[in-house]
Amino acid sequence: MQKNKFRSLIHFHFIVFIFGFTAILGSLISIDSIELVWYRMTMALIVLFFYAFIFKKNISVSRSLLLKLLISGMIIALHWITFFKAIKVSNVSITLSVLSLGAFITSILEPFFYKRKIILYEVVFGLVVVIGISLIFNSQLQYIEGIIYALISVFLSVVFGLINGKLINETSSLTISVYELMGGVFLISLILVFSNKINIEFFDLSSKDFFWLFILATFCTAYAFVVSVDVLKHLTPYSTMISINMEPVYGIILATIFLNESKDMSFNFYLGFVLIISSILLNGLFKLKEK
Repeated sequence: MQKNKFRSLIHFHFIVFIFGFTAILGSLISIDSIELVWYRMTMALIVLFFYAFIFKKNISVSRSLLLKLLISGMIIALHWITFFKAIKVSNVSITLSVLSLGAFITSILEPFFYKRKIILYEVVFGLVVVIGISLIFNSQLQYIEGIIYALISVFLSVVFGLINGKLINETSSLTISVYELMGGVFLISLILVFSNKINIEFFDLSSKDFFWLFILATFCTAYAFVVSVDVLKHLTPYSTMISINMEPVYGIILATIFLNESKDMSFNFYLGFVLIISSILLNGLFKLKEK
């Protein structure tokens, strides 16, 4: 049992590391964010369809649940579009630092969504996060457009997470992933059609872009979506909380190594980032102490 927990913890950290790596891939892929997300979701959807077919998985759902899943998929598609757009107009470090606000935006919206009381220490930690993000804003004003896109992205991510928190009790993670990807592909396809971007050039990918898109769609999307749920069965809330909150840390470290972004970041940026991450971790510790 202990061995299973250790293996699951290592596996889950690897998945969180993969989530952090998606930002690097977004920077490496040259196509625009809308086209990037369309390829990501389409390729991941094909992979999951093959998986369901080969292993004979039942992915049928009711009409009412289907509609919820498709709408949820459209939300995550918009999240990914704004996420990659933020990276392309700023950089990975700025985008991931803003996305680390997700935990506290969730703590603000969750009481209304799930009808529970507002917790005082969450408000206090939230104020610390506001200070942290203010330091990032003031130190990196040249990336204001990217920060705005990242803020939109993190809000969409939180809404998606709150909706999925209810959907996960209704069917399997594989089924959820399939139909959410389908909803995202449908929405982006409509956007591309009405903006007249579907043409021969749209499918003319460089070998480099295709390679990174394949990695993004298979390992960072299809694989991570399905496997992450299974490993959580063996982990404690503390382990998962620490692991998930390490995503922006992993991503920024990778951006420093592969993209040499550290030269563009000021001391106030890193100070703000440390305040945000510290608040997230302390918030998680308080929650565990309550339980």
